[in-house]
Amino acid sequence: MHESIQKSTLLQPTDRFVDRHIGPSDAEIDTMLEQVGYDSLDALIEATIPASILRKQALDLPASKSEAGMIAEARQLSLENVVTRSFIGMGYHRAVVPPVIQRNILENPAWYTQYTPYQPEISQGRLEALLNFQTMISDLTGLEIANASLLDEGTAAAEAMSLALGVTKGKRHKLLVSSDCHPQTIAVVLTRAEPLGVEVLVQDLAEMAFDKETIGVIVQYPATDGRVRSELLEISERAHDVGALSIFAADLLSLTLLTPPGELGADIVVGSSQRFGVPMGFGGPHAAFFSTREDYKRKIPGRLVGVTRDVSGKSAMRLALQTREQHIRRDKATSNICTSQVLLAVMAGMYAVYHGPEGLIAIAQRVKLLTEILAIALEDAGANVTAGPRFDTVAFESAGESRAAILNRARAAKIELRELDDTRLSATLDEAVTLDELDALIQVVTGKARQQEYDVLAERAPVAFEGAFARTSEFLAHPTFHRYHAEHELLRYMYRLQQRDLSLTTSMIPLGSCTMKLNATAEMIPVTMEGFGAMHPFTDGENTAGYRKLIGELESMLAEITGLPGVSLQPNAGSQGEYAGLLTIRAHLDATGQRDRNICLIPSSAHGTNPASAVMAGMKVVVVACDDLGNVDVEDLRAKAEKHRDVLAALMVTYPSTHGVFEEKIVEICQIVHDAGGQVYMDGANMNAQVGLCRPGDFGVDVCHLNLHKTFCIPHGGGGPGVGPIAVAQHLRPYLPGHNVVKPDEDSNDRPVSAAPWGSAGILPISWMYMRLMGGAGLKKATQVAILNANYLAKRLEGHYDILYTGKNGTVAHEFILDLRPLAKSANVSVVDVAKRLMDYGFHAPTMSWPVPGSLMVEPTESESKEELDRFAEAMISIREEIAEIERGDASQEDNLLVNAPHTVDAIMGDSWEHGYTRERAAFPASWSREAKFWPSVGRVDDAYGDRNLMCSCPPLDEYED
Repeated sequence: MHESIQKSTLLQPTDRFVDRHIGPSDAEIDTMLEQVGYDSLDALIEATIPASILRKQALDLPASKSEAGMIAEARQLSLENVVTRSFIGMGYHRAVVPPVIQRNILENPAWYTQYTPYQPEISQGRLEALLNFQTMISDLTGLEIANASLLDEGTAAAEAMSLALGVTKGKRHKLLVSSDCHPQTIAVVLTRAEPLGVEVLVQDLAEMAFDKETIGVIVQYPATDGRVRSELLEISERAHDVGALSIFAADLLSLTLLTPPGELGADIVVGSSQRFGVPMGFGGPHAAFFSTREDYKRKIPGRLVGVTRDVSGKSAMRLALQTREQHIRRDKATSNICTSQVLLAVMAGMYAVYHGPEGLIAIAQRVKLLTEILAIALEDAGANVTAGPRFDTVAFESAGESRAAILNRARAAKIELRELDDTRLSATLDEAVTLDELDALIQVVTGKARQQEYDVLAERAPVAFEGAFARTSEFLAHPTFHRYHAEHELLRYMYRLQQRDLSLTTSMIPLGSCTMKLNATAEMIPVTMEGFGAMHPFTDGENTAGYRKLIGELESMLAEITGLPGVSLQPNAGSQGEYAGLLTIRAHLDATGQRDRNICLIPSSAHGTNPASAVMAGMKVVVVACDDLGNVDVEDLRAKAEKHRDVLAALMVTYPSTHGVFEEKIVEICQIVHDAGGQVYMDGANMNAQVGLCRPGDFGVDVCHLNLHKTFCIPHGGGGPGVGPIAVAQHLRPYLPGHNVVKPDEDSNDRPVSAAPWGSAGILPISWMYMRLMGGAGLKKATQVAILNANYLAKRLEGHYDILYTGKNGTVAHEFILDLRPLAKSANVSVVDVAKRLMDYGFHAPTMSWPVPGSLMVEPTESESKEELDRFAEAMISIREEIAEIERGDASQEDNLLVNAPHTVDAIMGDSWEHGYTRERAAFPASWSREAKFWPSVGRVDDAYGDRNLMCSCPPLDEYED
């Protein structure tokens, strides 16, 4: 038997990743094909994808490589990056990641494979961790309410500008920005302001003139050169006098010692929580924070975790104020934020839980002490040091020698300073600095060894701020921040929370449009290699050879996959990719004398971030109808393209469509737009149905964004991180996002959409690993099997539920929509009831009520095995029979297995049981639920109660911890 294996096969590595990533075996694929009525994957694909776009050529990508081989290659690339001792600062710091947090959250698939907590009953652990984060931010900033993170400090400042524009009264259009803000923050704000018609005035605080046209002012606290400016309270008061908002970009660690911005008149505080135990990662991902006053709680961008109660009255958490989501408000949305940075917010929150207020104060005091020692040592050596007060940054002019001499010594010692301006250098310290490193820094700057012992220098150095600068208000008083300082206790706390969350470690998560596929361990390993994780985003380009090579290969592979030659990896979320793509179109139109083109056509079925992004990019949205089959109504498109021919900027189209089908007329759709002078933008959320089979650039797309956290295997992390790069046609390449501090390439502009040049570069190795492990043939097979798995599930559920949309041959793409609306009439059962009952079976619900109200959109992905697909199908069929019992009158419409779902341990084990069905059916509806039961930790939550009684920071511990 064993001799049947060909010897040529044994010459290759045996750990073939393609077979590990794709769930069904070849034999199972044959069985599934037979059930859907096709004799091969090629035949199924030919019946599904229009012949006009189906690509026959193989992808020109490197051959697949083994897991061991790719890990070795990644390690070699990481070693090609030179990890210096960075004192650059600018909002990025070397952080000490507590090993207990690194191993048990960052590297733990039970945390990084969760989905966004839209189903709160099975998301209570991560929601509590996010509530801790919100409480930490509110306490430290001194404001009443904080969200559950944004993308980075620069875009958070831009979101603050948008909020100020939306809430200030009168015809206002001016934003004042302090010239001592971080330069990348200023640049992102300038990028975001221009399409909105906001005039940004970058000035020194002393030059600022407030008037009735001012929407707000942004200040840095402490300033980018390290100073803590004494004028900030006065600046806030002057802003308020004219009805404008005061916005602080603050350093989180400094706020343990400094007067919180809320006490200095700040209306909004933004910043990064990166230094709270998150690696720099060459720029990200990091959780930005955003806090504001109670008055603006309904305008706050991003996601907000709130406390409510479940059906039994037990305290529970969920995402609050969900009516602000873009799919509701669409072009009226104030933000297009869809992804946040949940995994990183969880890490930062746990860092605060682990250290507690006393520990954070000690870390901050050490940073300040060493910073003051550095300042004293430099002054003693004759340097001209910028006066304080300061927290972690010393700005100075050299004493009698050139800057070049200092920088040459620094380069030789693998130390990086910041060239602050034309005359000054600066050094920013962090919690990781050692006394040996401080010695080396002093010697680099002064040219000689330290003159006094550290204990003598420390006597001269303050560890606290004085007078009006000193914090006197309490923070992190909640018991959560005092109970878990021993590693055992924190470990147990994190595992308790982990057990309250359903992730891919439990079962498949069949969310349409969200592509919850395997995030292989081999892909994740490079993320925490020092050469990738410890890099400052503004390090000298000579230090980044490994990153540059990886980024270049990743861009080339994405260009080949899309058929679009220009790629930018800077957008750090899908929503940012949409925005960057439209800005690229806008810049092209401006450069070619077509500034009047501002109409964006968007099909009615589009994801809500599409119209929100269009408005942010300065465009006007015109909705295009869809026909009864869910396709773009081509005649309506033709009419509207003709009507707006002189001002048409773009069409935003999702392909395959949001209804889960490949539209036959996509080439014609693109041609109609081009004939009217517009550009075609493709939302790449459904790229998992295209890779290796068709290419957007080949059928007429000018720009598309890609979700690396969907198609290309970066884990969702409970709602973030994400990466949303864009690929563009040749004529758009000059207009891709650039950067003002480090240019992504020689010809790039200085208009960034994210704070770092390559966005969340620290997780790019994941997608690079995935594509290199799969190779071109493997990626194509993955797409084929994704389409097969969807068609197999649709076939299994056919007859039990209505499948809403199919292609001309009766097939679906990689996802499909189940129509549950008839059940509301026949049994008074809603789509929510079905979603909650699925929890009792151990499954996360498919995407609910989008793009069609009262529906479930199912996407199984290629990674799920036939066994798991069958398990999900059996659960859905079993639930349909439970509904049939209601339809027949065998079960009550008011009291049944669905309307009371999910069933918790408390409900099952309670003294009384007054339902018309057994406890056994409620808790163990399927055989596998006895073998490995996932218990929802709370019953069905009351969203309305939570929105009426909004609480977005930690309540007393006994209210939600049992």
